[in-house]
Amino acid sequence: MTLRPVLVVFVKAPVIGGAKTRLAKGIGKVQAWRRHRAMTATVLRRLQDPRWETVITLSPDRALDRRFPNVWPDDLPRALQGGGDLGARQARVFAHRAPVCVIGSDAPQITRDDIAAAFSGLKRNDAVIGPAEDGGYWLLALNGPAPDMLFDGMRWSHEETRSDLLRQLSLHGLERVKRLRPLRDVDEASDLEVVKGQSSKM
Repeated sequence: MTLRPVLVVFVKAPVIGGAKTRLAKGIGKVQAWRRHRAMTATVLRRLQDPRWETVITLSPDRALDRRFPNVWPDDLPRALQGGGDLGARQARVFAHRAPVCVIGSDAPQITRDDIAAAFSGLKRNDAVIGPAEDGGYWLLALNGPAPDMLFDGMRWSHEETRSDLLRQLSLHGLERVKRLRPLRDVDEASDLEVVKGQSSKM
């Protein structure tokens, strides 16, 4: 039996001061909040597709039962990210026995074609990565369950994050890795114009 692929979108509650703190230093808390709301809404609206199940996994825990009209669609299943660093939170998602693709909402240029390419890539590869221009990654897809301790020793929010991930994948025997197109996350004010240009070419 073929298990239905699952797209998991990591999101933070769209409240002022609750996300995009680095962006807020450049454009202010209110503008950063508006950008965060817009990016999250865009990603969740654009990427829903009958070819996969879309789930939002959120933080903080107290946001589970809150409604954010025009940002989080009410019909999407929700789950909690739980505690720990990004590695611990991703490990919980990849514990499921299914093709799983994880993204955040920081790269609004992501399209359904990107997600379809990731799931298609898993048929012939051990992992699919969407490389971010800052040295991280905007997408990771694996056929779950992932190996134990896959994310141990990773340096998060670091220019070597993707290199660390590639090393860990290799150490655990996941050596066939497909790379998707590079994108830029919106973390700083300087990222906004670059992302706007990338989006205009889509």
